[in-house]
Amino acid sequence: MPGGKRGLVAPQNTFLENIVRRSSESSFLLGNAQIVDWPVVYSNDGFCKLSGYHRADVMQKSSTCSFMYGELTDKKTIEKVRQTFDNYESNCFEVLLYKKNRTPVWFYMQIAPIRNEHEKVVLFLCTFKDITLFKQPIEDDSTKGWTKFARLTRALTNSRSVLQQLTPMNKTEVVHKHSRLAEVLQLGSDILPQYKQEAPKTPPHIILHYCAFKTTWDWVILILTFYTAIMVPYNVSFKTKQNNIAWLVLDSVVDVIFLVDIVLNFHTTFVGPGGEVISDPKLIRMNYLKTWFVIDLLSCLPYDIINAFENVDEGISSLFSSLKVVRLLRLGRVARKLDHYLEYGAAVLVLLVCVFGLVAHWLACIWYSIGDYEVIDEVTNTIQIDSWLYQLALSIGTPYRYNTSAGIWEGGPSKDSLYVSSLYFTMTSLTTIGFGNIAPTTDVEKMFSVAMMMVGYAEAKMHKFYFQVEACS
Repeated sequence: MPGGKRGLVAPQNTFLENIVRRSSESSFLLGNAQIVDWPVVYSNDGFCKLSGYHRADVMQKSSTCSFMYGELTDKKTIEKVRQTFDNYESNCFEVLLYKKNRTPVWFYMQIAPIRNEHEKVVLFLCTFKDITLFKQPIEDDSTKGWTKFARLTRALTNSRSVLQQLTPMNKTEVVHKHSRLAEVLQLGSDILPQYKQEAPKTPPHIILHYCAFKTTWDWVILILTFYTAIMVPYNVSFKTKQNNIAWLVLDSVVDVIFLVDIVLNFHTTFVGPGGEVISDPKLIRMNYLKTWFVIDLLSCLPYDIINAFENVDEGISSLFSSLKVVRLLRLGRVARKLDHYLEYGAAVLVLLVCVFGLVAHWLACIWYSIGDYEVIDEVTNTIQIDSWLYQLALSIGTPYRYNTSAGIWEGGPSKDSLYVSSLYFTMTSLTTIGFGNIAPTTDVEKMFSVAMMMVGYAEAKMHKFYFQVEACS
């Protein structure tokens, strides 16, 4: 369901909330331990001030802070930091890093893995303290030729936060009781809490949108949506009536499942604008009514059962068949569902192939509709010999024949042959191969072919650009 932000699909976490809320005086990063290079998922304001980077600059960069390495950063320390991440260990280092303005600063960096209830490391907590004041004054390009006292003076003036730490404290401040958060940020292995998800309390009839049942149900809906995206354009273009009992039963089951999905969506939580899980029944109903309800309702109407009756008027049947195209709007949900898997190269490749095949299928249905509309002139009741359908019928030995008793044209290729030929033509056009054995002849066919080639060219360029970006990153 829409209304939530990307990625905010998990319940609230007490541990992370406490760190973010109560650590205004600390500088830390949170890194994802489940992804290559452990990308940063959160950086607090303290780290941004300490490093000079904006939060947007830090997000998705490596938690090892490799983007802050420079020529004076010790190579052995870099290797030790990486080994700590590789081995999911807890450790601390004194490392020289560079701010955004390339000023070298000594940091005391502490790393600790955060485990979930299954003892699996899911996050890394990295805290930083500026210890430049306690180190040998750094000699970089801007301070070459300076005396040691001058370099020390600059280090003192640049380390205001450290100077504040050195100011005399009251006795009461010295002996204050350590808070739980302070202990956590000291990264003691015995008291480091686990990263556990705390499920919000919901009414008995409300389903959490991330529970196992709802996740499985969403995958079922996703598969049925793909089935709809394939069968709806085919049935509309080829004007098929579902006289086959097996297909009619299958489509009826799909309609019933879509109807049940509507009922479940009225009782399923969603993520609010602030990232909170909304479980209030009234707000859930209002959100669903404003978003996907109309589309979902039109998607579950039993159009195939209506078309199955022989006495249904042809115009009404065509109208109901056309309304089935509304079901394709459910693909918006599929896009949101698959968005979580775009970080995996193999998943992206499979997704691109599926999208290419789906687009070719839709264009094949349109290509056949153009030929079916033009092959017989309904005004003069004559065959158009320049239509691609007529040329195909001659080439495969199934020509059209005029039935004088009935006054209609009969024969021609079978629907299976027509669909395969249409898909073959759209595939060759989208890939700009075009063997020419099936070619556009009328003006409408030529215009559609030009548009199809432009779509194929744009799609190829888009795929090439995507993979170039992936290779660079």
